[in-house]
Amino acid sequence: MMTDGRVFTGIFRRGSRTYFRSARFFPRPVREDVGYLYGFVRTADDLVDRVPQDAAGFRKFREAYVGRRDGKTASAGPVIDRFVDLSRRRGFEPAWTEAFLDSMAMDLVKKDYASLAETLSYVYGSAEVVGLMMSRILGLAPEVFPCARLLGRAMQYINFLRDIREDLALGRTYFPRDEMRAAGLASLEEAEARSRPQEFREFVREQIGRYRTWQAEAEKGYAFIPRRLRAPIRTAARMYEWTAGRIAADPFVVFRRKVRPSRARIFVTGLRNVLEPRGGIR
Repeated sequence: MMTDGRVFTGIFRRGSRTYFRSARFFPRPVREDVGYLYGFVRTADDLVDRVPQDAAGFRKFREAYVGRRDGKTASAGPVIDRFVDLSRRRGFEPAWTEAFLDSMAMDLVKKDYASLAETLSYVYGSAEVVGLMMSRILGLAPEVFPCARLLGRAMQYINFLRDIREDLALGRTYFPRDEMRAAGLASLEEAEARSRPQEFREFVREQIGRYRTWQAEAEKGYAFIPRRLRAPIRTAARMYEWTAGRIAADPFVVFRRKVRPSRARIFVTGLRNVLEPRGGIR
């Protein structure tokens, strides 16, 4: 990744085993651009997820991005510089980046979500626009955009489930409060879940059912992605399916450990996707 490649490789490797290992199956130029995108979103996310949160650091990051985007500063460091260049080369809509940064800013002040509509408003900025940016990096037609958004949404929802314990430690719950109450849960705290184990299991499995509906719809977009570019996307998606399956089998696992696939599983899945028969989709 050019002279600052180690910066982005380090951010990517530390930030996500699934995305980093899956992205290695992209052709090199695409892989580099995916790394620049991930470096930007991960850096912003890390600032709002620190304990304690770095609100001042996030504000400076956002201001630095705006200054570099508007040409007021010649450089804002490799993470922002590469992202601004990527945005211009690949034709990202400025509103997408603003939506992403708005969702990150929400993490500094908003701790719970009253309804699914509120949750999805956050998810649009935190994940769906990243799917749109990925579509531009891959050179996909706008017809694929709805599927790209849904794939980002589906993956984010599994992240919410997988990270219940971590988010609670930050004082956050992303799942709709009205749905928790309807399920008979006052919260998703472990003590509450263990006092109402059946209600907790049913709630988690209902959320996974929602994820699977979105995922199935998102997969309709695979048919429009060139085979060589489709393999890494399918690999990441399959790993999220694997994670969802483990959580569905034992919802309480989220309180014991962070569920994530092994490096070997990601590699083998990626290799199979690269070697799939021509025309194969599923």
